[in-house]
This record gives sequence, C-alpha cells and structure tokens, in this order.
Amino acid sequence: MENPKEDFKEYLLQQGFSDNTLLSYLSAVYQFLQLYGQVTSENLISYRTFLLERFRPSTVNTRICAINRYLDYLEKTKPRGNCQQETARLKVVKCQPKTFVDTVISRKDYNKLKKKLEAEENWFWYFLVRVMACTGVRVSELVQIKVEHIRDSYMDICSKGSKTRRIYFPHNLQQEMLAWLGQENHQSGLIFINKSGRSLTSREINRKLKVFARRYHIPGEVMTPHSFRHRFAQNFLAQYNDITLLADLLGHSSLKTTRIYLTKSSDEQWKAVDRIVTW
Repeated sequence: MENPKEDFKEYLLQQGFSDNTLLSYLSAVYQFLQLYGQVTSENLISYRTFLLERFRPSTVNTRICAINRYLDYLEKTKPRGNCQQETARLKVVKCQPKTFVDTVISRKDYNKLKKKLEAEENWFWYFLVRVMACTGVRVSELVQIKVEHIRDSYMDICSKGSKTRRIYFPHNLQQEMLAWLGQENHQSGLIFINKSGRSLTSREINRKLKVFARRYHIPGEVMTPHSFRHRFAQNFLAQYNDITLLADLLGHSSLKTTRIYLTKSSDEQWKAVDRIVTW
C-alpha cells in the first residue's frame, strides 16, 4: 500500500462517517503506523498498552475503535494471504458510566445567550444557536442546512450507517428565520457560511462559542455544539416523554445512546436531594 492513510480515508468517506470522526480515526491510524509500521498481534497489544499509559479511557476507546475500523478495511481490501493478522481486534476499555452529566448548557444560560445575541442583533449566531437547540442537529448536519430546507420545514440527510434521517424545523423557528433571511436577501443555498462563502467548520463554531462564553459569563465547558444537541433532548423529554421518538429525531440506532439524555447534572441531582430529603 503506497499511501495507507489516503486509501483508508477514502474508505471512511464511503462509509459515511462525519468529518470529526474521520479526522479522529485517521489520526489514530497514522499514530499506530508511525509507531509500529505494520499490523501484527504484538503491535496491536503494544499500541493498546501505549494508549492506556497516556490517555483517558474515552480517548483510548476512540483510538481503539479507529484501529478496529482500519482492520476491517484491511480485511475487505487485502487478499487474505497479505494480512496475516486481519482477524485480530482490540478490546475497548470498560468505563464506569457517570451518574451525572455536567457538560450541558442549562436552560438559564441558553436563554441568557439567546437574549444577549438578540439584544446585539447578532442574528447569524442567534439563529445558529437556535437551530442547534431546536433541532438537535450535529455540526456536520448544521452546516448543510439551506434556505430551501427552512422553507420546506425539514431536511432529509444521510446520517451514520447510510440511514436517511429527517430533521424538522419548528414553525416558530421557521417563520423567524425566513423573515431574517428575507431581510438579508438570502434566497437560496447554504445558510451558515463564513466570510469566504464556504460552510463554517466545527472549529470556527467552537471558537465563536467560546468567545460568547467569556463575553456573557457562561461556563466555557458547556458552550459546545453538542451541548445544544443535549439541551434539545432534555427539553424535548421534559415536554414529551417519548424516548423512542427522540432517538429517531437524533439519529440514534440504539436507545442506550439516547438514555444518556435522561441523566441529570450534578447540580440538578443536588437540588433534587435537597428538596426531597426532609427527614
């Protein structure tokens, strides 16, 4: 293989992985190949040990998943005689799940952010934040939204596993956005673009959210795109307790993934205990 990284990248693209996952997987495979050069059982075990000594379990598991995906790729593209260890797989690290989640923007801070952006008439970022919190879109999906989708009130997108998922835009959000887009004379095409006319990157969005966090005194750790996806899920369940529907809306293939959104923050847990325990 002349350029295993590029060939593997093409394989991942064909599998429909998001940009963030693709970059993460490529980085892990590049690291493995730089360290060990070739796939053998001994090298795989050594790499797992290398990861465990240096990274948190979540990072270790991400890189292990990347290597296992790379092994899948080798198995599918290489003659069996050329990859003797093609059936080897690394085991992920078992992590004790948290009983709380503290990386979700609170209702109070979300409303504060909206009001501040509205007061400053920063409509571009106001609606970007609203769309994330009102639809639960991933960043890779957010930057694909077009004016035409807002008019239709939905967007069909091919998500993980090559499944078609429909993202809905609530009527009040739709009407507000169409009014804004009309004022901007933005009649068609992508909505969330940078000054160069290209789709915003996840890095650009994250960087701007951190700026807002400092400006409006909102905890920086909750000012991430995924935090707003989580806020959508918690708001949805509070209003309509149907976790199966929520899983469909978020594009989850398993309810186990969706159940994390039932988890309260440590502050919410403390308040609940403080309210309940009166004996």
